[in-house]
Amino acid sequence: MDMETLENFLVIARENNVTRAAQIIHITQPTLSRQLKALEEELGRPLFYRENRRLSLTPEGILFRKRAEELLDLYRKTRSEIRASAEIAGDIFLGTGETDVIRLISQVAVGFSRQHPGIRYRIFSSDAEGVRERLNKGLLDLGLVYGPSDPEKFASVPLDQEDRWGILLPRTHPLAAEPGLSPEQVRDLPLILSQQALKSGLLLKWLGKPLEELNIIGTYTLLTNAAKMVAGGLGCAMGLDGLINTAGSPLCFRPCDPSLTDRLSLIWKKDHQFSPAVQAFQELLLQNFAEK
Repeated sequence: MDMETLENFLVIARENNVTRAAQIIHITQPTLSRQLKALEEELGRPLFYRENRRLSLTPEGILFRKRAEELLDLYRKTRSEIRASAEIAGDIFLGTGETDVIRLISQVAVGFSRQHPGIRYRIFSSDAEGVRERLNKGLLDLGLVYGPSDPEKFASVPLDQEDRWGILLPRTHPLAAEPGLSPEQVRDLPLILSQQALKSGLLLKWLGKPLEELNIIGTYTLLTNAAKMVAGGLGCAMGLDGLINTAGSPLCFRPCDPSLTDRLSLIWKKDHQFSPAVQAFQELLLQNFAEK
């Protein structure tokens, strides 16, 4: 098994057809079929169901697709690091949740890129759990996350920027006229809540009600999707300020009162070997944003 085999397998998995995949890869269909057969024999399990000329992934195929994507990501990242090992150039892999702080970091990155034109930023968007998982596998260099991270695995530095929580609701909602919303006003609404903040207990503490007494109509990992649910009339979403542009939209954002804030941390895997580019960028972020 080599990188080419993994890449070809992913094309077959995407196209669900060996003939179309062979045309895309520019090899013959029999050659690609033999390669797939040899891969399945090596793994000892079929990766596809065969139905006439259409293929669909078996459970083992679904797992192998995920691992193949991760292996190729790690290979490309390692290749980039080796090529850039003698200079400040190459790829910086940054994982982050939804936060307006990324706008400030981008402003710093502009100057860094002007100084080092060979830099490229690879951004992976997920919740904290997803970012930590990819950091742990070596697929990311740095992560921006809310909440604590395992100190045995990750180094962590709190950033001095705070994000403010509030409620997204329709402009026609009776509470839209309020400048800020209290727990008493919010806790009985049909709520759409962040899965991550729900797990951490941050929102439950502010709402002042146990989970089973709240009317949680849905949960989200990306506030952009939650905003569409609010616009569709499903409920009201608690989220961070600055992520949804409500100007000219049917939605409005009202901050929590008393104020509820959250703070990001920059984290990285303790045994991760930084390239010169990542090392320089990490130092720049800490210089500009580390909590004083």
